Amino acid sequence: MNIQLPSVNLKPFSAKPAVRRSRIEEGRPFPLGATWDGLGVNFAIFSAHATKVELCIFDQEGTTELERIELPEYTNEIFHGYLPEARPGLTYGYRVHGPYEPDNGHRFNPNKLLLDPYAKQHIGEVKWDHALFGYTIGHNDKDLSFDERDSAAFVPKCRVIDPAFTWGDEKRPNTPWEQTIFYETHLKGFTERHPAVPEEHRGTFLGMLNRDVIGYIKSLGVTAVEFLPIHSFVDDSYLVEKGLRNYWGYNTIGFFAPEPRYCATPFIGEFKEMVSQFHHAGLEVILDVVYNHTAEGNELGPTISFKGIDNATYYRLLPDQKRYYINDTGTGNTVNTSHPRVMQMVTDSLRYWAEECRVDGFRFDLATILAREPNGFDEESSFLHACMQDPLLASVKLIAEPWDCGPGGYQVGRFPPGWAEWNDGYRDTIRSFWRGDEGKIPAVADKITASAGIFNRRGRKPWATVNFITAHDGFTLHDLVCYNDKHNEANGEDNRDGHSHNLSNNYGVEGPTEDEEITEIRYRQLRNFFATLLFSRGTPMILAGDEFARTQGGNNNAYAQDNEIGWVDWEVTDESRDLAEFVQKLILLRQSLPMLRRGQFLTGGYDEELGVKDLAWITPAGVEFDQKNWADGGARCFGMLLDGRAQASGIRRPGLDATMLIVMNAHYDVVNFKLPEARGGERWHCVIDTNLPDRSELVPFDFGSEYMVTGRSFLIFVLEPVDDEENAAAQRSFAHISRGFAKAAANTVHFWNGR
Repeated sequence: MNIQLPSVNLKPFSAKPAVRRSRIEEGRPFPLGATWDGLGVNFAIFSAHATKVELCIFDQEGTTELERIELPEYTNEIFHGYLPEARPGLTYGYRVHGPYEPDNGHRFNPNKLLLDPYAKQHIGEVKWDHALFGYTIGHNDKDLSFDERDSAAFVPKCRVIDPAFTWGDEKRPNTPWEQTIFYETHLKGFTERHPAVPEEHRGTFLGMLNRDVIGYIKSLGVTAVEFLPIHSFVDDSYLVEKGLRNYWGYNTIGFFAPEPRYCATPFIGEFKEMVSQFHHAGLEVILDVVYNHTAEGNELGPTISFKGIDNATYYRLLPDQKRYYINDTGTGNTVNTSHPRVMQMVTDSLRYWAEECRVDGFRFDLATILAREPNGFDEESSFLHACMQDPLLASVKLIAEPWDCGPGGYQVGRFPPGWAEWNDGYRDTIRSFWRGDEGKIPAVADKITASAGIFNRRGRKPWATVNFITAHDGFTLHDLVCYNDKHNEANGEDNRDGHSHNLSNNYGVEGPTEDEEITEIRYRQLRNFFATLLFSRGTPMILAGDEFARTQGGNNNAYAQDNEIGWVDWEVTDESRDLAEFVQKLILLRQSLPMLRRGQFLTGGYDEELGVKDLAWITPAGVEFDQKNWADGGARCFGMLLDGRAQASGIRRPGLDATMLIVMNAHYDVVNFKLPEARGGERWHCVIDTNLPDRSELVPFDFGSEYMVTGRSFLIFVLEPVDDEENAAAQRSFAHISRGFAKAAANTVHFWNGR
């Protein structure tokens, strides 16, 4: 679509040399950052240990430093000043003076130009050069030495913005957690090869707001798009030397600025326009955010921003050796969210994206670090309290990646009420089961019922578990059924990087094959994975492109592959298009079954008042599991009976939902499954059979009938209730499902219509 760009004068403010220093006024210590008020710009930057801060003004391109102005005031550890007549478009950076005492944690070096931590826009990118480092590379004293070279030519610059944006009648979708389906994608990779996106917009925010792109996502049925990091980040030097880039973006250097490479124009409102268009389509926008570390690395890393502003405050340092950094992230440094000013920066950033940019939620990378206090992970940490007590942040979706490589780093299920968490146990269990591993039925039973053993506490709901089988980190779903081993040679690390424990299976051939039998098994397994994910209790997350069998050629760590390996390929085969339509059908059916979204955990307990169990586990013989069945490590086929008369919300009204039977067979051969008798119903109707994905009508079966469950297949049966007054509500539910099935069978994925 065409965007009407506002008329913005990007010419930087320039003053007469004779009055350079007199122009600056005291200004205010708040808000932090560079704030235009219509008459000038207020500059405010925190540093507890600096002795002087100079504002450096550059030409529009950021190549020539025009002027240095000392900020005149220091209030509550904030340097500040007001520049009259300065305007949006002014390009700037800082030089910060103070002690260079690495042994005491201080690394001030005014020769290094620094990015404003609160800058709303960056221009340019890091150009790796020895001048970026506060110490002299190659010196015998290493980082204890002091480097006097000017780094300004090699670092990005900040730009003052006009935050005005017309949102019109845009409204947040506010999708309830119970109805949420996440779609994780890389902003650039999703449109870089998209044929409907103009080449000049591919890989940018403008590319994502293309109507065909949004139309496809909407038609698939997901409710929220979760973007890998879009905050300004740095390409690691070792990647640049190999001709690679930090494609994923988990190397943040600016928590308020969008990554410049994702902007097609100087118009900073591109991101807001994208959010607005997504909201108009009823889609939420979730940002993957990286507040746990920055791109400055350890004591041998560059000085680009925080390290030169107040190293001892912004980073966690070893208590008895402050020259060195605590490295709970595995990236060299750890952001010190225990300090109130650093915590303020993180929460200010979150509020900026949630309020000013109307983002609907955040997925926190290595979130355990943010909740780690000096005594370890703390459910009552200041960070978690700060999020939940803030009216705005408490109203958006908060998702934790609940692990890191620090002490006590694995904390799945330990985040407080109000948070959702990535559940890697779900991923591993479902992969292992469909691979055919022994003894997995008890674990699968737990995971597909929302991992109650982990999450059923403190009033948390089933949606707290974010269920996923694949994510950006690891194999794509296609590669999970095509490769036994990772193939990361393109990363230039001799295939040593990435996980080796993938729980994958190639079914006889490593990689692509023309063997039709193997291909059929692979695609049936893909359907099994999707059906399991979408008919489990909890919040499902789909990796973009999995729905049409996207491949990375066996690379399970494509973090550096800003190329065809990492990008989504929109050229699809008949099989992959059929898979996408099958996924669309599953999502529509999920929306037709409220039982999957009910607000309490299933217990399998008998409800004497209603005379039903909400959940029963069924053997292929059509009877309930006993202890012997649970202990049978060789069993690979079972059923899950969900009785629709049990109202999971606690309201005592029977007959509000359909009764459903799910059958999962991970055995390689056919299993005859006896359909159990169910009270209040007449017969079963088969809705989904992953061996027959093109089935377009409900197929009825009487109680006691034996269904030949194909090896490696997933089935859903829905009970047709007796047509009487007592079951009137259940009849309506069954009719709703029938209509949903008909709609799903008739629908096709939007993007490929007519192609």
